[in-house]
Amino acid sequence: MLEPFSVLLPVYAGDVPAHFERSVRSVTADQALRPDELVIVVDGPVPAGISAVLARAESGTLCAGVGVRVVSLPDNVGLARALDAGLAACTHEVVARADADDISLPHRFARQVPLLAEGYDLLSSTIVEFEHDERRWGLRRAWPSDPDALARIARLADPFNHPSVVYRRGAVAAAGGYEHLARLEDYWLFIRMLDQGARVTNVAEPLVLYRIGAGAYRRRGGWELFRSELTLQARMLGMGFTTPWQYLRNLVVRGLWRFAPPFLRRPGYAAFTRWRGDDDTR
Repeated sequence: MLEPFSVLLPVYAGDVPAHFERSVRSVTADQALRPDELVIVVDGPVPAGISAVLARAESGTLCAGVGVRVVSLPDNVGLARALDAGLAACTHEVVARADADDISLPHRFARQVPLLAEGYDLLSSTIVEFEHDERRWGLRRAWPSDPDALARIARLADPFNHPSVVYRRGAVAAAGGYEHLARLEDYWLFIRMLDQGARVTNVAEPLVLYRIGAGAYRRRGGWELFRSELTLQARMLGMGFTTPWQYLRNLVVRGLWRFAPPFLRRPGYAAFTRWRGDDDTR
């Protein structure tokens, strides 16, 4: 028998109401295996359009009978703190992540949740980029499913696609939960989970459509993200997750990436995701 599970979905004032509504439907009414609850974390005040979607979700109009719990934060506290608040509100041990502008394909949870019963603590799936039309798929972001390959890749890059992650709350808590680190909070959490011995894998097939808009690749660079990068690399070295040589390599490789011209980032990312180490086809 499958364990009951929660979906954790944060939303904030900058999200688009129509995209948020589509996301909510995709993780509830549209799923072949529906969650037992949807926990929506409202990260600070939101405009009327977002509030209207929240009201329809709570009324059951959007979610086909899936119970909805809304956690409203008085101020915008950022993704890490919002997710920690949401995890605390989740009823179930198994939690699936979703974002307010992405789309989960109908078989996502039917494919991922049974793997938790096999003993895994953390897994994600391939995600596919799209811009305006969800039927027009773009770049696929895929990572290996072999745990040893994932541990090796994690020394240089995040080998999990956060918008498609499913994990156990206990394993997240054992690693200390989310910690604020601008735009790298998920990677930092997954490193600590690996260091704590979490069992990990990935699903090779695409299960989430990842919406990108204008400036998406431009936002992956700049000084703010580089400062987070410096902090992350220092922490990885300090805990012994990386060697001094890997630390220096990462500063050069990831530092150059943060200051590369935006028009080079998309093809560069596509090339990098083809570097997989030992792979299989779970």
